[in-house]
Amino acid sequence: MTTVRVVSYNIRSLRDDPAAVARVVRALRPDVLCLQEVPRFWFWRWQRRRLARACGLRIAAGRRACGLAVFTAPRVRRVGRRFHLLTRVPGIHRRALAIAALEIDGTRLIAASTHLDLYDDPRRAHTAEVIAHLDRARRRYGAPVVVTGDINEEPGGPCWTMLCDGRQDAWAVAPAGEELTFSARAPRRRIDGVFADPGIEVIGCGVPADPSITADYPRATDHRPVLAELRPPRP
Repeated sequence: MTTVRVVSYNIRSLRDDPAAVARVVRALRPDVLCLQEVPRFWFWRWQRRRLARACGLRIAAGRRACGLAVFTAPRVRRVGRRFHLLTRVPGIHRRALAIAALEIDGTRLIAASTHLDLYDDPRRAHTAEVIAHLDRARRRYGAPVVVTGDINEEPGGPCWTMLCDGRQDAWAVAPAGEELTFSARAPRRRIDGVFADPGIEVIGCGVPADPSITADYPRATDHRPVLAELRPPRP
C-alpha cells in the first residue's frame, strides 16, 4: 500500500533564512508540502518557484492571496486544484484555503493548506467555511482529505475541536517525534496540525527530532514543521 509523507510548514514569508527552509524540507522528504505564509509581495512568483526548485518539488496549488501553497514531489500527479478566499473580515488579514487533488501510485488524496486567524470569532467562522469547502472537494474528486495548517489555536479549542469532528488529529492518533510546533526557538504550544479523514491510516505524526534537522528550525522560520506519514485507502 502507498505511504504518503505530508508536511505542514509555516515559513514566515521566507523572512528568515530561505536556504534553511529548503534544507529542512529536503531532509523531511515530503511527497506533499503544505505551506503557510508563502511570500505574497516583491517577486512573489519568482520566490515560490525558487523555493520549489530548491526543495526538489513542484507547485501544485496556490495563489498570491493569503500566502498558501501546496508543493508536490515528482512522483505525485495533480488531478485538480481549488483556491477559496474565506469571508473577508474588515481590519484583519484575509484568510483562504488551498486544495490540491493528487494521485500517488494510483491512489487519490486531497491535500489542503490553511492558516486561520488570531481572533476567536473570525477563526471559528472560517473553520466552518473550510470544512464546507473540504466536503465539496471530497465529493468532487471522490478522494479522502488531509487538511493541514497553522490553526492559531491549541488542541481543545473550539476550532481544533471542529476540525477533529469527523477527522483524525494525526499527532493524537499516532504521535511520532515531538509535539510542540511554536515557536521554533522555544516551543511551548501545538498550534500547527494535520487532520486526516477516517479512511486514511495515520502511521505517525509529529515534529521530527533528528538533531541534524532541528538545528535549522530556528534559522528557517518561527514555526516547526509537522510531518505525517499517511496511508490512504486503496481506490
